[in-house]
Amino acid sequence: MGVKSDIEIAQSAKILPIQEIAAKLGIPAESLIPYGHDKAKISSEFIQSNGKAKDGKLILVTAVSPTPAGEGKTTTTVGLGDGLNRIGKKTVICLREPSLGPCFGMKGGAAGGGYAQVVPMTDINLHFTGDFHAIGAAHNLLAALIDNHMHWENQLNIDPRRVTWRRVVDMNDRSLRTITSGLGGYHNGVVREAGFDITAASEIMAIFCLATDLQDLETRLGNIVLGYTRNNEAVTVRQLNSQGAMTALLRDAFQPNLVQTLENNPALIHGGPFANIAHGCNSAIATKTALKLADFVVTEAGFGADLGAEKFFNIKCRKAGLSPDAVVLVATIKAIKMHAGVAKDHLGSENLAAVELGCKNLGRHIRNLGHFGVPVVVAVNRFTSDTDAEVSVVQKYSEKFGVQAIDCTHWADGGAGAIELAEQIVKICDAGTAQFRTLYSDEKSLWDKARTIAREIYGADDIIADKKIRDQFASFEEQGYGKYPICMAKTQYSFSTDPNLLGAPSGHVVHIREIRLAAGAEFIVAVCGAIMTMPGLPRKPAADNIGVNSEGRIVGLF
Repeated sequence: MGVKSDIEIAQSAKILPIQEIAAKLGIPAESLIPYGHDKAKISSEFIQSNGKAKDGKLILVTAVSPTPAGEGKTTTTVGLGDGLNRIGKKTVICLREPSLGPCFGMKGGAAGGGYAQVVPMTDINLHFTGDFHAIGAAHNLLAALIDNHMHWENQLNIDPRRVTWRRVVDMNDRSLRTITSGLGGYHNGVVREAGFDITAASEIMAIFCLATDLQDLETRLGNIVLGYTRNNEAVTVRQLNSQGAMTALLRDAFQPNLVQTLENNPALIHGGPFANIAHGCNSAIATKTALKLADFVVTEAGFGADLGAEKFFNIKCRKAGLSPDAVVLVATIKAIKMHAGVAKDHLGSENLAAVELGCKNLGRHIRNLGHFGVPVVVAVNRFTSDTDAEVSVVQKYSEKFGVQAIDCTHWADGGAGAIELAEQIVKICDAGTAQFRTLYSDEKSLWDKARTIAREIYGADDIIADKKIRDQFASFEEQGYGKYPICMAKTQYSFSTDPNLLGAPSGHVVHIREIRLAAGAEFIVAVCGAIMTMPGLPRKPAADNIGVNSEGRIVGLF
């Protein structure tokens, strides 16, 4: 019999009733809102009542720049969580919810892989508990209310040409990037140019993941700037009086979701922004809840450390008051070889020279993480084709930075394959050497914040933008948004804005083509290069392989 697929492993798992998983964390059954037998939301009342408990240790899992060969951040997050539980450390993992777009496109899901997964995998990767749908509904309710307001008296004098609030859908659909709405006559509303983003890029998703409670959520929703008047004055959601209805749609979704790993350890999965176009971290409320329930919390940030980790530190930790204790930087031998220029169909052969050359991408990420004052461990997520000699090259290279690289086999062995990594993390956390700091201060100008990220993290010489964009930076500061952090939207495949420029490029220039104000989320989005906030499907989408068999089981999902 061949190697089982991820879905086959997940569907053969022995899943415990979710009440038993909750009991491991001291959550009584009456504080759960069950969604079937294997998943539940944790009630807001329980979260509030547990607010004075002592915080556990926070570990971030990030990775080298992603390649088609795969890196395995989620797999490592799950494996490390299981490993920590195996050595007697009460641990919760915190993950993002998958978007349907990548599930039916090309990236895949976000439930881990092999024997380091969260379950029920098919539910998590598809509709789960409906959080994405609630966020999309709240977002599109606002869009409908804006158009309705302009259709009638338009008392706020909203300029149809200056509406900045787009619609969203949780699917990759390039044909919706730019549309014309309101066609068909007067009764169909105001004709204007509009468009769609993917739900993960919604400002409501960002707010959902940064808000501390329902009151804060409603306040942030009210602060959203939806567009401008004919006199170029900002119009907020609060002026439209839409924040209450939007909060009502989000009320139940705002409660974190509890599931389990294959080894029946607890996991919170909540929120799902992408790290290449948003801040790429799970919800602050889930992370902070986990810190009150466990001795160790393992969370992840999307894509490479230049995107997810940078935003985790500079946006999520800054806004949520978090102070991480350690970072795990995930790398695979295959990904490292790709950064040396090795073709995908030649990655299975031993190539020590390519591993040595490709480690420059790993080295750049190690150096970058040093800016934040949190100790780093490299996790080599082992493939069966990797040789000991290749892993040894990575270990010796990491030692040059004073960092240990640990050979991990959690994909094949579950938590048992991450015990050495778990023991090293405990050692680092017990040493208490973390001195967390952000990359830049609130007082630095918005332009200089973006330039600092480009120079210090991307290895760029500088940033450039048209005069219109530079004027917008200045205008946002004049409007009182100058203390906001910058959320860079950029290709995930390279430190530069060219997805084909692998390794550790230096001396390039980052072109900022657009900036967007996210006044509710309290950051400025800088759209760089050719990155899109509505992805497209590949020539052969993953949807081609997904279906339901004669037994009613979903098949082909990874």
